[in-house]
Amino acid sequence: MAEEKVVATNRKARHDYEILETCEAGIVLTGGEIKSVRAGRVQLRDGYAVILKEEAWLENVHISPYEQAARENPPPLRRRKLLLHRREIGRLIGKTQEKGLTLVPLEVYLSRGRAKIRLALARGRRQYDKRQAIAARETRLEVERARKKSLEAP
Repeated sequence: MAEEKVVATNRKARHDYEILETCEAGIVLTGGEIKSVRAGRVQLRDGYAVILKEEAWLENVHISPYEQAARENPPPLRRRKLLLHRREIGRLIGKTQEKGLTLVPLEVYLSRGRAKIRLALARGRRQYDKRQAIAARETRLEVERARKKSLEAP
């Protein structure tokens, strides 16, 4: 497996959404954008992916302009094309048409020098679902701490 270097993560995604499945896609970037991605100047917080005319597009992801580029700096929030196989796009079209499902970016990473994005097919959580998830995580951590303490105590 190729070495991956995670550049940016969407930490709110796992809190705000229930992740059902994930997939990987390439991103079409300009020269200045890829240099900004390598520098880690990417924000995924409000981003999402849409499928228009059988093509996948990444919306509302902020890639800061590269300062050393004299010109050719595209707008930071422009729509960027995602590279997916036609079969994957067809499957995602069917899934996203279900009620309440969306494509959310989880992380941007570099694999063999190319920028990739991990997308998640996700369902939005309500406030009480978020509270339940936090409570379950807290109880799991407490059980782990108690188990660890009991193993050290003899």
